[in-house]
Amino acid sequence: MVNYRKVVIKIGSNVLTQSDGLPNLERMSHLTEQVVEWVEQGVQVVLVSSGAVAFGRSLNLSTDKKNSVANRQIWAATGQVKLIQAWQQRFEPSGIQCAQVMVTKEDFRDRLHYLNMRQCITHLIQHDVIPIINENDVVAVTELMFTDNDELAGLIASMVEADALFILTNVDGIYNGDPRHSDAQLLEDIDPLNFVVTDYISNEKSSFGRGGMITKANMAKKIAKLGIAVHIANGLKKDVLRNLLNENLIHTKIHPSKPTNGKKKWLAHAGHFTNGEVVVNHGAREALLSAKATSLLPVGVIAINHPFEKGDIIRVIDENGGVIGLGIAEYPSQKAEERMGLQQQKVLIHYDYLFLEDDAVEIE
Repeated sequence: MVNYRKVVIKIGSNVLTQSDGLPNLERMSHLTEQVVEWVEQGVQVVLVSSGAVAFGRSLNLSTDKKNSVANRQIWAATGQVKLIQAWQQRFEPSGIQCAQVMVTKEDFRDRLHYLNMRQCITHLIQHDVIPIINENDVVAVTELMFTDNDELAGLIASMVEADALFILTNVDGIYNGDPRHSDAQLLEDIDPLNFVVTDYISNEKSSFGRGGMITKANMAKKIAKLGIAVHIANGLKKDVLRNLLNENLIHTKIHPSKPTNGKKKWLAHAGHFTNGEVVVNHGAREALLSAKATSLLPVGVIAINHPFEKGDIIRVIDENGGVIGLGIAEYPSQKAEERMGLQQQKVLIHYDYLFLEDDAVEIE
C-alpha cells in the first residue's frame, strides 16, 4: 500500500459513534493521528465523514417527535458544524488544515459542475488541505439522497481518480453470510470481474448501514472495475489505518481492474440522470459486452423508448430489459430513429463515452 499516493477514506457513523449514538471523540482523535501519519508519508487524503446527525443529537435540542424529517434536518444542520469543528480541532496541532465540502447527488448530474467540484477538491489536496466531505442532509430529499455515504465515497474516489478507497465500518469486511454468525467467512481478496454479489450476500444477510452490505459490495465492485482498489475494514479496531498501511490487518480487498478514463468514471454513477433509452438487438449486445472495444452503431438499435438530445446521457438496454450500460448521445433521438437498423452510419455512442456493465444488470 506504500504505492498509494491519493486515497479516499470513508468513516461511517457506526465508527464515529458510541453505543448510545453519541459521538466517540476518543476514536476520532485516534483516527486523526493515523491519518496524519499517512499524510506525513506523502499520501494525499480525502475524508468522507458521516456523523453530523449524531453530533446534532448530542446538543439535546428541542425537536418535534412527530416530524422525523424535520428532526433529521435540524440535527444535520447543527451537527455538521460540530462535526467539522471536531475534525479541525484534532488536525490543527499537526499543522494540517481541513476544509468542509457538502454535496448532494444532484451535484453529480452536470458534467461541467462535476468538473468544477473535482477541481476544487484537487486544489485543496494539492495545497495540503484535507477535504472533509459529507452529504448535505439539510437539503437532500429522498429521491436525491445517496444510498449511504459509501455511495458518496465511491463517487468522490472516481472523481479525484484516487488510487484506493478505504471504507471503515463496524465489521472486518465482506462475508459470505451474516458476519454475526460463526459459519460466515470473510472474503479477503476479491476479483471484481468474477464476483457476483448475490452469490454471497442476500438482502436478509445485509443488515447494517442505510444501504446495507449489498450496497457496499455493489459499489465496491463498480469502483474496483474503474481501476480503484477498495479496502473494507473494521474501523472499531485499534490502529486500523496504521495496520492497513503496513498491510497487517485482515480485511476485504477488491483488486482494481485496468483504469478507465475520467468520463467513463463519471458515467458509471450517472444512472439516475439519464434522459433517454435505446434498445439493442442480441448482436449489438454481444459486441458491446465482448472483450473488444466497440462503439454503439445505429444498425444494432431496434427501438428508442424515450427521446433525447445530443449530449444527453442515455441508457442502453437489451431486448429483455437488462441494462447494458450508459453513454453520451452523439446526436438526438430523432436522427437516431431515422438511422435505426441502417449500416454505415455515424456511431450513436462512441466507446470513449460509454460505460458498460459486464453482466448487463441494473445500474444502481
